[in-house]
Amino acid sequence: MTSSLGEAAKLYVALGDSISIDVYAGGPGRGGASLLARNRDDDFPDWRGRDLATTHPELGFWLLASDGGTTASLLDVQLPRLESSAVVPGVVTLTVGGNDVLGAYGDTRRALEVVGVVGARVGQALDRLHAVVAPGAAVVVGTVYDPSDGTGEAWRVGLAPWPDVVGVLAELNATLRAVAGEHGAVVADIHGRFLGHGVRAGNPGQAEARPGDRGLWYCQIIEPNAWGADAVRGTFWSALQEHGEPA
Repeated sequence: MTSSLGEAAKLYVALGDSISIDVYAGGPGRGGASLLARNRDDDFPDWRGRDLATTHPELGFWLLASDGGTTASLLDVQLPRLESSAVVPGVVTLTVGGNDVLGAYGDTRRALEVVGVVGARVGQALDRLHAVVAPGAAVVVGTVYDPSDGTGEAWRVGLAPWPDVVGVLAELNATLRAVAGEHGAVVADIHGRFLGHGVRAGNPGQAEARPGDRGLWYCQIIEPNAWGADAVRGTFWSALQEHGEPA
């Protein structure tokens, strides 16, 4: 589904962090953005025909999201690559902000300051996107999930205690929602969809991409495994329906 970037192309472009990438879901084609682009029918038969390869076969796919992606790398690396290409995004998804906040882990005051920076930078990113996307393009902003499932019990996955983490994530997600709304983007509620699939389902720190329990959606504490990637795709798909894309 990937198109040549040497000539004008209309693509689905996935930006941001590891919530969107393939690595932790088991390899190429298995991440949430990749599944939105083209479903893996053998793994997820219920999604057969519900992907951009079916509804928008003219769209190619460019996965620009990166492991450890932050709002800084979004603005300084990913967007310049897009802007310097001949690509015209017809669909864009963006997952970002979690790694920014992780950089202030345990320091509530600093983390809330970072949330403000995230909001400002995401606003800048959306402004820049509007200059390059196709008319009527869908731009989707994802919220950030919580492996503690709202308990704040970070110690259960081997992290230092931080009782305020749930409130910080709530502020982060409220900020992402507000900025998306201000810039005409739609929101994919990844946070809400993932609740109950972290510590309440098992051990988010487990390392398998495809654990036997499909109700556990994390691996390596903060990464979406194969079943989590399916859920990420589902939130993107729902957001596209809200935008008016065909079901």
